[in-house]
Amino acid sequence: MSTIGERHLRRALVGMCGTQVISWGALYYALPVATAQIAGTTGWTPSTITLAFSAGLLVAAGAGIPLGRMIDRYGPRLVMTAGSVLAAVALVLVATAPSRPLFFLAWGVVGVAQAMQLYPPAFAAITIWYGDRRARPLTIVTLVGGLASTVFAPLTALLVDQVGWRASYLVYAAVFVVVNLPVHWLLLTPAWPDHRTRPAATPVRHVTRSARFRLLQTAMTLAALGLYASAIVVVPLFVERGLSHALAAVALGLVGAGQVLGRLVFAAVPRSSAPAARTTGVLAASCAALVLLALLPGPAGALLAVAVILGMARGAFTLVQATAVADRWLTARFGALNGLFNAPITAATAIAPGGAIVLAERVGGYATALILLAVLAGIAAVLAALT
Repeated sequence: MSTIGERHLRRALVGMCGTQVISWGALYYALPVATAQIAGTTGWTPSTITLAFSAGLLVAAGAGIPLGRMIDRYGPRLVMTAGSVLAAVALVLVATAPSRPLFFLAWGVVGVAQAMQLYPPAFAAITIWYGDRRARPLTIVTLVGGLASTVFAPLTALLVDQVGWRASYLVYAAVFVVVNLPVHWLLLTPAWPDHRTRPAATPVRHVTRSARFRLLQTAMTLAALGLYASAIVVVPLFVERGLSHALAAVALGLVGAGQVLGRLVFAAVPRSSAPAARTTGVLAASCAALVLLALLPGPAGALLAVAVILGMARGAFTLVQATAVADRWLTARFGALNGLFNAPITAATAIAPGGAIVLAERVGGYATALILLAVLAGIAAVLAALT
């Protein structure tokens, strides 16, 4: 590849790293921080607010399928630039929503923007641009994207305290116009192959109807349920086991730190190893982390260590999800195939937090719920091994 081509790739990668932090921070991590004030000023219950957020994620799961086809056809530049505009509009709708129905509608629009701004379109772009060299840039994007909660949780708390939640979302809407929009338009310029002339190594329909695809998709969906449900119970579970609320919150923060460490460890695994072996190993480790979380009574240091291990499993899972399709079926219609593959996984991440609370209530406690989630992760590891 020419020096100019490499320079364009580096610029695009740097741009996507920055916009991923903003997109995850404003469209995903800001709401949990702002929920208490939203509830206090509107009278809506926290569960209602969280339900609107989950509904938006379900919309993102469905929207990812046609958007994957659009990326194949038009490339990431047009899709992600348009997504920046839509994200700004969506956040204005959130900020100005006067009623619960309109708040839900606003989060539905946010869901479409999430599908155009978060990891899936970035992964598709990197996979097509870099081909066999995709592992390192994918790791870089997820490592930097992992800083979104570190940056936006305290930033959102500060903004909400100073100007209120509605003005905070208006600020974030402006950031999409001022930062994401020009970055996506000006930097996502590496050449994109013409969809009319490039041959598909493997037809999308042939792949999606295969037993291997369905087994892997089921495995990743089950693992996502377990991993994303577990994070919501870390604080109440650790408080039950004798940690202070402040220390339990630190444990939740360590889950985030563990994600970065897990991605570094996964990136160090030789790419010559079989994709099924890497996937099975990560899902088996996820099962073990959930079992430890469920059964370990203490002491505090051991519980904090388990939080890091859980985070490592989640971090490695992100990279498994990013590479699962390309490692097995690198087709010219990658965006469409990846959108289909990720739809149920995204839906699982949407229902997992609320589902974890409901499950814990039904089975009599967080520990029992985690055992059941560990069983799901164990089944996922077995299914992955069969692929």
